[in-house]
Amino acid sequence: MEKFDIAIIGGGIVGLATAMSAQKKYNNKKIAVFEKENSLANHQTGNNSGVIHAGIYYQPTSQKAKFCWPGSLMLREFCDSNKIKYEMCGKLIIATDESEIERLNDLYERGKENGVVGLELVDQKRIHEIEPYVKAVKGLWSPNTGIIDYKKLTESYADIFKKDGGKVYKNHKLLNINSTQNNIILETNNDDYETKYLINCAGLYADRVAKMMNLDFDVRIVPFRGEYYTLTNKSEKMVNGLIYPVPDPDLPFLGVHFTKRINGEVEAGPNAVMAYSREGYKKSEINLKDMFESFSYPGFWKMVKSNWKTGISEQYRSINKFKFVDSLKKLIPCISSDDLTNPGAGVRAQAIDKNGNLLQDFSIVKTNNSLHVLSAPSPGATSSLKIAEHLMTELTI
Repeated sequence: MEKFDIAIIGGGIVGLATAMSAQKKYNNKKIAVFEKENSLANHQTGNNSGVIHAGIYYQPTSQKAKFCWPGSLMLREFCDSNKIKYEMCGKLIIATDESEIERLNDLYERGKENGVVGLELVDQKRIHEIEPYVKAVKGLWSPNTGIIDYKKLTESYADIFKKDGGKVYKNHKLLNINSTQNNIILETNNDDYETKYLINCAGLYADRVAKMMNLDFDVRIVPFRGEYYTLTNKSEKMVNGLIYPVPDPDLPFLGVHFTKRINGEVEAGPNAVMAYSREGYKKSEINLKDMFESFSYPGFWKMVKSNWKTGISEQYRSINKFKFVDSLKKLIPCISSDDLTNPGAGVRAQAIDKNGNLLQDFSIVKTNNSLHVLSAPSPGATSSLKIAEHLMTELTI
């Protein structure tokens, strides 16, 4: 049985950033990453919008706020050093009527408090210069928001980790964990492995990995599918960068928006609906175990009770393309259903606690022989190096 000092579960961007950081800190230790798929960054990392967030939205006392801006600078420095392509195309958050101006102003103040550099409140003339097809009464311009391919970034982390002596095991699905006082036995579909310390970066399955260690943190992962369309080649010209609405402060999602991708495409969305599988990228994909775990959790029903109106609205928009387009028209009035093509989706691992609260912040829990990243939603990818840096301060081996 092969033995390691540190085993990291999950080959997404947080897992590989953590592995790379751990190998640099403990260059005399044996460290391995275990990933169930045949490639890295297959799920949340490889299906997100690819935005390098600046850190405007988050409560100043939260880990998201503390990690995002410095994390974005660390990410850009890493990309510059390793010749990874990214683009600082900027983000425009718009108030489409007078009722949203106060919230937009609050976002500006919050962003400044979070350390974000370059934020600018802009008038209609400046809005037209930045995004000619947008109609709004006021905007918040963030020039230090960008785009990148996070899958390629994850693979770069992995290359450095392996070059420094780390091992990556793909096609290794974790089946069970047996813990003793001195070590942890990982049972996978290929072989068994022993480790002294475990770091759980399993994303959509983080709660299950914790449960395998007989740990109950009273958090359940409920998958939400983010559905989007791609603008046609002819319609891409309507978007220069990132165009977002003023977010609803009561919701964890930012609302439908336009996102330029690093490959030049432009996405419109996402619409957020509950998925019936943790890997439910299509409406038709159903996993009975995943559904049972969601529906049997008391916190799920408390969440539904508090958010049922929003849930119905999102479901309706999911099945009605014209309703989806109406939401986009709030940002770009001339958009039409003919401008949208190639529907797709990603899945977000939304952590919910026993009281039905949607966890808004990162959630990292430590035990004597393990660290568990129970929740690292957006801006988790932007903050990946900063999260890894924080985990190294928590790691005691």
